[in-house]
Amino acid sequence: MLRGPVVVMAALALTLFAPCGSPARAETAAPARHAVLIGVPGLQWSDVSPTATPHLWRLARGAAAGLLSVRAVGRLTCPGDGWTTVSAGARSAAGPYCRRAITVSPSGTGAVVNDIATIRRVNAGFGTVGLFGDSVHRAGGCTTAVGPGAALAAGDLGGRVDTYTRDIATLPAGDWARCAATVVDAGAVAGPDRASSARRADAAVGAVLARLPADADVLVAGISDHDRTPHLRLVLATGPGTAGRYLGSESTRRADMVILPDLTATMLAWLGVPYPAGLIGTPLLPDAHRPAVLDSAVNDLRAQDVAAQTHRDLLPRFFAAFVIGQLLLYGAAALALQLRWAGRRRVRILAATRLTALVAAAVPASTYLVNLVPWWRAAHPLPSLVAAIAAVDALVVAVAVSGPWRRRVLGPGTVIAGMTAAVLGADLLTGSRLQLNSLMGYSPLVGGRYYGMGNIAFAVLATSTLLAASGVAQWLEPRRGRRAAVAAVLAMTMTAALLDSWTAWGSDFGGLIAFVPGLATTALLVSGRRVSFLRLQVLRAAGMALVLGVAFIDHLRPPAEQTHMGRFFGQLVEGNALPWLERKFTAMIRTFGNPTLLPIVVAAFLFLVLVLHRPGRAGAGGLQLAYDRAPMLRAGLSGAFVTALVGGAVNDSGLAVPALALAVAVPLALTAAVIALEVREGSDAPTGPVPGLALRTVEN
Repeated sequence: MLRGPVVVMAALALTLFAPCGSPARAETAAPARHAVLIGVPGLQWSDVSPTATPHLWRLARGAAAGLLSVRAVGRLTCPGDGWTTVSAGARSAAGPYCRRAITVSPSGTGAVVNDIATIRRVNAGFGTVGLFGDSVHRAGGCTTAVGPGAALAAGDLGGRVDTYTRDIATLPAGDWARCAATVVDAGAVAGPDRASSARRADAAVGAVLARLPADADVLVAGISDHDRTPHLRLVLATGPGTAGRYLGSESTRRADMVILPDLTATMLAWLGVPYPAGLIGTPLLPDAHRPAVLDSAVNDLRAQDVAAQTHRDLLPRFFAAFVIGQLLLYGAAALALQLRWAGRRRVRILAATRLTALVAAAVPASTYLVNLVPWWRAAHPLPSLVAAIAAVDALVVAVAVSGPWRRRVLGPGTVIAGMTAAVLGADLLTGSRLQLNSLMGYSPLVGGRYYGMGNIAFAVLATSTLLAASGVAQWLEPRRGRRAAVAAVLAMTMTAALLDSWTAWGSDFGGLIAFVPGLATTALLVSGRRVSFLRLQVLRAAGMALVLGVAFIDHLRPPAEQTHMGRFFGQLVEGNALPWLERKFTAMIRTFGNPTLLPIVVAAFLFLVLVLHRPGRAGAGGLQLAYDRAPMLRAGLSGAFVTALVGGAVNDSGLAVPALALAVAVPLALTAAVIALEVREGSDAPTGPVPGLALRTVEN
């Protein structure tokens, strides 16, 4: 019955419930007497140079330097969003204060942010606006703010700061040392004359640095966007051990990139204030293993923003071309398989169809592998990226058609599926560097993920792993027996599920819900057992229970060490998870109207059912021929489709999961079907070679 899948889930549970291998972050740091955040909305590394911004450049020489992803709630983060996110220590929005100025009312030596109640209502279900200031007050400290945006960031739950002035020059010298926590709005870098606004902001930073106590630790951050284009912004941090280092955090698990809530966590750590519940960020960490010579570091950080911009510019065009390419492939393949071509023309048409399908199947792997080449440093990054993807795709296809496996029905497809899964698996083990700014990965400008397994990559990994496992099982079964085939399937799929879900690697517990039924389906079919609807529901429920168990264990850890799953479990227990679930469900439903994803799903499904699987006409029914010669293909496709359907239902990416699963699976199924047809018609085919295309003989 279900003994095999139960063993699989038990093994995964034992592994996932083990202590996490990633380093835990401390509850607090040794307190500094003064912690200062200087916010410069819109500031990025391309604005900084020794001559244009001398104060920032001089500060950078003695500080750690990194990139700041300012993504908050919307596509663009206005200055109000940035200040609100710092206040809440979690992604938040300023609501109407994106369009109008933040205002404050004097209150003694301090001030109160006007309409703070409105801003807090806007963020119901997001962050707790005032968390930073409230935490400082609860610890017995006080806050100083310079500028209305800074007052919003430093204010407590009632919007109150203890010392306030609108301008840097008007704050008395003695008041700079009065409170341990100080937040300064140094003015935005924006508009058509960015150079002038950058010089003004640099002068403001210099004025603040000249007034601060000698023991102050300083953060300088471009806390928001300030135009119509999102960018990676500048961040600098001073303090012991920061000079000549890159600056990262555990939030991104990257040595040179941080997020806005990390600024809040860093200020609290410097002040020695315990982390409150609801804080999402982690303290900034200078990279002790990667020295940064300032000039080369600045060039490197600028280049990474170029990579992010190139990704943003190319992504819609890439997916438009990807959809059109898929539709053309299915249309051309339907024509090639169903018309009564004869003789040598038939051989050439089938071979060309097979090669085209392999090129399509290799696209996902190529979009990850291309990041091994620093295309973003080229004089023209966008065409360089396109050319590099095409070259890598050709290389992957060459490997698939060059070895002895090319003579087998599942051989070329198994090689491409195996390479794709191996690339993603190796990427997870080495810090998920290939997915960042990959066209089928994720972007720091979007901020959905900074490490681990993204939703699109999950669909690619799961589908590729299941199809590669079925190909290996097909090769093993006649040589080592069915048990060896089942063992291979379990070993490969469990490894992929572990890499996808383990917190130190993929950190994608939602993917586990979808992966468990798929891998169990493939394992059951390879073992010769029937897969019923009831079994699928049991397996899906078991995957859900496993994920909730992992979330519960994660929730038992201190708040500062919890992942997003532990925090979600806490919201679930407290009854606060409904807004989060509603946002996820709404995002999933909206994908069904996506003009890019829907055509892939519809076209791939119709092609699979009406062309590949339909017998009765010349050249049709090739998939059934492939099943006859390689029965394990059915097991791999069935598991992939189960995972795609469940993944689409439980994931906020919705239709993207089945769309990408089909975009991987159908070209590989087409390849197997064409090879099976070539085998069937081998006696009618001419004996002469067709260079680079036709198979002379094909084995099972």
